[in-house]
Amino acid sequence: MTDADNLIAFQGVKGANSDIACRAVFPDMETLPCYSFEDTFAAVRNGKARLAMIPIENSSAGRVADNHHLMPESGLHIIGEHYQKIEHQLLAPKGATLEGLRQVHSHVQALAQCREFLREHNIEPIVAADTAGAAEQVSLWNNKDVGAIATSMAGEIYGLDTLGTDVNDNADNTTRFLIMARDPIDPDPKDGMVVTTFVFKVRSVPAALYKALGGFATNGVNITKLESYITDGSFSVAQFYADVEGHPSERLVRLALEELSFFSKEVKILGVYPANSFRTQS
Repeated sequence: MTDADNLIAFQGVKGANSDIACRAVFPDMETLPCYSFEDTFAAVRNGKARLAMIPIENSSAGRVADNHHLMPESGLHIIGEHYQKIEHQLLAPKGATLEGLRQVHSHVQALAQCREFLREHNIEPIVAADTAGAAEQVSLWNNKDVGAIATSMAGEIYGLDTLGTDVNDNADNTTRFLIMARDPIDPDPKDGMVVTTFVFKVRSVPAALYKALGGFATNGVNITKLESYITDGSFSVAQFYADVEGHPSERLVRLALEELSFFSKEVKILGVYPANSFRTQS
């Protein structure tokens, strides 16, 4: 039985892009497949795994649905980030041909990242729970009309042929992952760039968002990500997700967060963690 301290959880089955991301960052750890993102968070929260690898956004298809909603209530903390280049393969049962494919199954994000390729070849996209799970199912069906978009690892695991390599529309297709744990960390800003991630809800007053974010502008704090999403059925309550460069203990960041709090109903820090070197390379 594998020690939970040496497990990192991800959503999907073996061979998923999240599985590959886990292995890239923590090659000495064992990966723990989970059916849903809720299960992935719960695995860490309940002590079944030490860490979780959570996809948050893709350079081609945008944010990963659900996770902005789930993270604030997960009880976990962001302790790191990872940028993984995504290379989608077109997989099918042995003997299948590209010309003969009528359907391709995969995660909604993967299908969006390969939209032009599928349209060009007149292949119908079918949404599945995850990429590697789609490959596993296609292998079980063994229907030469039906393929999957997944990783080369998934093709090897589930015995599928590769009918197309790197079929994503954007050659620089990259997914940003967040590494989450039960306990927060406190990186020293002197050791390099730090990212602070938080969510907030503004008060219902005119120009509230403008005023709430004004402190970041006046204090010269760089906001690298800002997204809003509805949190209730009335479409009247919006929550904002933000990444900023800097540590809350630094004077300018602290002043900006204080001003944000004054104009907000709630501010919740999800994590303070070292910036990945990908930020400075891109």
